[in-house]
Amino acid sequence: MKKHDLPSVLGSISPQEFMRDYWQKKPLLIRQAIPGMQALISRKALFELASEEDVESRLVSGDGDSQPWQMRRGPFKPRALPPLSRTHWTLLVQGVDLHLDAFAQLRNRFRFIPDARLDDVMVSYASDGGGVGPHFDSYDVFLLQANGQRRWRISAQKNLQLRDDVPLKILSHFKPAKTMLLEAGDMLYLPPHYAHEGVAVGECMTYSIGFKAETNHTMASVLLARLADFENLQTMKTYSDPFQSATVHPAQIPSQLQKFAIDSLQQKLGKEKDIFCALGEWLSEPKPEVWFESQARPDSIKGVRLDKKSKMLYDKDCVFLNGESWHCKGDDALVLRKFADQRLLSSADLAVAAPEVLQLIKDWVQAGWAHSLPQNC
Repeated sequence: MKKHDLPSVLGSISPQEFMRDYWQKKPLLIRQAIPGMQALISRKALFELASEEDVESRLVSGDGDSQPWQMRRGPFKPRALPPLSRTHWTLLVQGVDLHLDAFAQLRNRFRFIPDARLDDVMVSYASDGGGVGPHFDSYDVFLLQANGQRRWRISAQKNLQLRDDVPLKILSHFKPAKTMLLEAGDMLYLPPHYAHEGVAVGECMTYSIGFKAETNHTMASVLLARLADFENLQTMKTYSDPFQSATVHPAQIPSQLQKFAIDSLQQKLGKEKDIFCALGEWLSEPKPEVWFESQARPDSIKGVRLDKKSKMLYDKDCVFLNGESWHCKGDDALVLRKFADQRLLSSADLAVAAPEVLQLIKDWVQAGWAHSLPQNC
């Protein structure tokens, strides 16, 4: 087994079958997706993680019946959390894969889906009866039961209207069509906009591996803003109207100015490579709370691996790492694409790399985006 190959989490279903028959189409329950599943983080360690400033966390309590729904955002000091004996509360901690190697390794077991779609791994700790109410997500999610039990109710209902009287995105009319009880190692996949509700049966912990899906509005807004930064000052044009006549309608926008606006946008959108570059930089950009520790620049490198917080992507012209881009082709591109796909390069890989590529990788090590491997790797 190669270092980048990891055991399947899909049971008897191949990744090809899953993507063809289930991805963004219908739910799938996989019993013992990870046989003999053991929690990757203790309750105490999770609570400590939720107390850190650079970790996003939320505390949800209530059941919508005898206890009203409440939600608070972290960080939380451990003493600020409810007592373990209290029922109906949940602690949600985002991006745990960015902080702990075990969760980064779990995340990597889902790399049959493009990295560009990955959001993060969230850990949910719940006391008995804890949950966040019936809701839907706008993204694909795998719900892996780490320990304890959680009862899930799901529905393909079309009515996704939300309540406006609670601090959570809870469905107004939830009509579950199927109920299932998940135990440690079981996993439920849900496509976007599939109504669901999970309630802890006793104390439990669940890992959510989420895959983001941006709207066309968001993508267009972000890309247009980024494309504006690509402008070459030598080709930049300023609107001019030397033949503008005196007007008797000063409040009317000149048609010539409107045409200049249209031409400006079309000129930008006509540069496909710029659009792809902006897209790659955006998709690989770290979240605001992510930071890296710089290291001493290595004199030589025998092997290298990406930091667990680094996101590296590529297309036919560029490689992208943590929001930056580099044009590459030929053998240089092959080496860097292998680095992105495997998230590591061996000494044999580096032995055939061009000096420019080695210098670039040393820059990444110095920035903390990658790490040198021991010489025997």
